[in-house]
Amino acid sequence: MAQTLTIQTISNELAETLTQGAIAKAREMGIPMCIAICDPSGTLVQFLRMDKAALLSVQIAQDKAYTAVSFGMATHEWHDFIKDDAPLNTGIVHTARLVVFGGGYPIKVNGEVVGGIGVSGGHYTHDMAVAQAALAAAGL
Repeated sequence: MAQTLTIQTISNELAETLTQGAIAKAREMGIPMCIAICDPSGTLVQFLRMDKAALLSVQIAQDKAYTAVSFGMATHEWHDFIKDDAPLNTGIVHTARLVVFGGGYPIKVNGEVVGGIGVSGGHYTHDMAVAQAALAAAGL
C-alpha cells in the first residue's frame, strides 16, 4: 500500500502565462475581469482584479477555479450534470464554492489536472471566452 502520493501542480510561470492570456482577451473584449488560478488543492496561486472589475467577481472567479479543479471539469458542465437530477439540482447548488455556470476550467498538463482557472466579470459566456483564450495562450 502506498503511503504517499506525488501530485503534479501548476507552476507560477504557467499561472502567469494563463493570467496574461486572460488579460489580453479581456482587454480585447473591453470587459474588466477577475482572473483566479488555483493549484490542485484549490489554493490560490495567482489572482488579478483588472481595474474597474466588479467587486462581486472577486470571489466568483476564485470559486470557479476551485469548482473546476475539484472535479476536473468545467463549471458550465455542472448544469448539464445536475439539471435532470432533482436531488442534486435541489441540494448540491447549496454547496459552498460550487459554481454551476461558465467561466471555470481545469488546467490540464499531459492529461493531468494541475490546477484550475476561474474568470468573472462579464456574462458567463464572456468569462468562458476569456478563460479559453488563457488556456490557448498557454498551449493547453
